[in-house]
Order: sequence, then C-alpha cells, then structure tokens
Amino acid sequence: MASPPRNARRALCTFITIFLLLAGLTVLIVWLIYRPHKPQFTVLGAAIYDLNTTCPPFISTSMQFTLVARNPNRRVSIMYDKLTAYVSYRNQAITSSLALPPLYHATKSTVALSPVLGGAGVPVSVEATNGLVMDEAYGVVALSVVLLGRLRWKAGVIYTGRYGVYVKCDVWVGLKKGIVGQVPLLGSPQCKVDI
Repeated sequence: MASPPRNARRALCTFITIFLLLAGLTVLIVWLIYRPHKPQFTVLGAAIYDLNTTCPPFISTSMQFTLVARNPNRRVSIMYDKLTAYVSYRNQAITSSLALPPLYHATKSTVALSPVLGGAGVPVSVEATNGLVMDEAYGVVALSVVLLGRLRWKAGVIYTGRYGVYVKCDVWVGLKKGIVGQVPLLGSPQCKVDI
C-alpha cells in the first residue's frame, strides 16, 4: 500500500513540471510575437518667441518645438499617461515644466507634438546665463528638449505596468539676438529614449 502515494507524488511533480514548462514556453512565444520596442522621437522645428536674460539669475523664455513621435511596433500600441516637457541649457532648466495631456499612440503611427514651453523668472546659474548670452551672440545655441513621464504598452486587451520614460533631444538652433519666430535647426538628430 505504500507505493500508490509515491506514484501520486511522482505524477503530481511531473504534472507541475510540465505545466511550468508549457507556461514558460507560452510566455516566451507571446514575448517574441509582441516584443515592444521603444518609441522614436525627432525634433522637426523650433520657434523662439522670447529669450530674456537681462535680469540674472532669472531667465524668461517662450519657445515652441515640434517633436514627432513614432511607434515602430506592429502589434503593440503605447499609452502615455503623464508627460511633462521642458527645455534645458547646459543641463539647467530654462523653462518651467509643462504638463502635456495623455496620449494614445496607435501601432505603426506617427504623432506630432508642438508644446509652447516657457516661463517668467526661471532661476538659473550665472554661468548658464552668461553662456546663453555668448552663444546667442555667436549665433548658435545648443538646447535640450526633455520629456519625462509614464507609459504603458497595450497588446490587444493586455496592458503592461507603467514604465518611466525619459526623452532627451539635443538640438542646435541658429539664433541671433532680436530675431523671434521660426529658427533654423542645425541638423535633425534622433532623440535619446530611456525606459
């Protein structure tokens, strides 16, 4: 009578092992089919309406950047729950953070964003103010457009957890003192996207 419990344990262990292997294989196949790729961002245009550095250590700015976001996934859409944007110069924010509305990014689609970023009295270091004045006099200013937020991927009815997203677009703009409106972009680089 001792052998039936041993056979029952062996059958249970075999069943659990086979179940775990099949579950793992299923997860691997689903991941290979739906493997989400990072979104891609590019800056296409820039306009500077105000750049006032006359009251150090405060800067007042008004800028607009046109960013194009591309979802390269064929089966996975992206939902941006929270996005904020700001512009930085030499790793210091020169605009206030602007909260952007939630965004749904369908599969294999492209979305354009054109937030107007700015603020009066943003505190920056004296070095950043002096560097900005010198670069503006030279005619070329290196700026960074930064997007921070949370995203999740959606495959069919399945949603992933929320992931932090950090997008940094380093752009060189041709800017002369007193000129407002569209400014030329010197190159159109891909943005760095970290998830």
